[in-house]
Amino acid sequence: MRRALLIAVPYLWLLALFLVPFLIVLKISLSDTALAIPPYLPTLDFTEGWAGIWGFLQELDFENFTFLTQDELYWRAYLSSVQIALISTVLTLLVGYPIAYGMASAPEHWRATLMMLVILPFWTSFLIRVYSWMGILSNEGLLNQLLQGLGLIDQPLIILNTNTAVYIGIVYTYLPFMILPIYAALEKMDAALLEAAEDLGCSRLTAFWLVTVPLSRQGIIAGCFLVFIPALGEFVIPSLLGGSGTLMIGKVLWEEFFNNRDWPVASAVAVILLLILIIPIILFQRNEQKQREREG
Repeated sequence: MRRALLIAVPYLWLLALFLVPFLIVLKISLSDTALAIPPYLPTLDFTEGWAGIWGFLQELDFENFTFLTQDELYWRAYLSSVQIALISTVLTLLVGYPIAYGMASAPEHWRATLMMLVILPFWTSFLIRVYSWMGILSNEGLLNQLLQGLGLIDQPLIILNTNTAVYIGIVYTYLPFMILPIYAALEKMDAALLEAAEDLGCSRLTAFWLVTVPLSRQGIIAGCFLVFIPALGEFVIPSLLGGSGTLMIGKVLWEEFFNNRDWPVASAVAVILLLILIIPIILFQRNEQKQREREG
């Protein structure tokens, strides 16, 4: 009984905070837009019993999902989101791996301090951190002032309201999610393996590629998933740093809900986005399960 209760807690949590909201959004996505509060029809009324449920099933249709395939805005937004998330993940890996490697190679008494410095940005509001990049990347921002002061440029660089600013914002925001799992994998690595590789004739660079990188593979995979999954549905960063020229599905979803007040179409967009996110989530879970099996 105790074991059953212990297992039931996370399942109840998942039921309350994921499955029930998803079913509500799915129900709205199968409804029709209406000038009402809430702005959709039909509304499933459980007070009518099975008659209400049967009536709801008779009136539902997949028109909103069909509309998403007909309007290029939506599939272009999905493709653009996947592209931006993939590029951001690669850039975050290129920046985060050397940092994690440096932390793992540092003296042990410095590692806790370095770990704190990596986590330190989380002590500040996410919104404030993104707003600060607006001041840094704007035409009159700190970056352009510094470059002009050094005489490296004559005219301000146009970075804000471009995809470049979005990449910078995503890499900065999600960098700790890449560093921490890679650092955890590198910290457990036995340094004697590198010494053995060098004794067998490998250079330091060759030993790094043949020993260090493969042993940190699980951390790399985990970090890439932890960056890609939230970046795919990101809304705040493309809205503040990307402007109107950046097309991401999170922005489209927000505009459909709050500007157009087309809840059924917005819910259909959210359902498709969730189905897309399920793929990397399942892959991540399988990777973690295989890792636990190897360690077991």
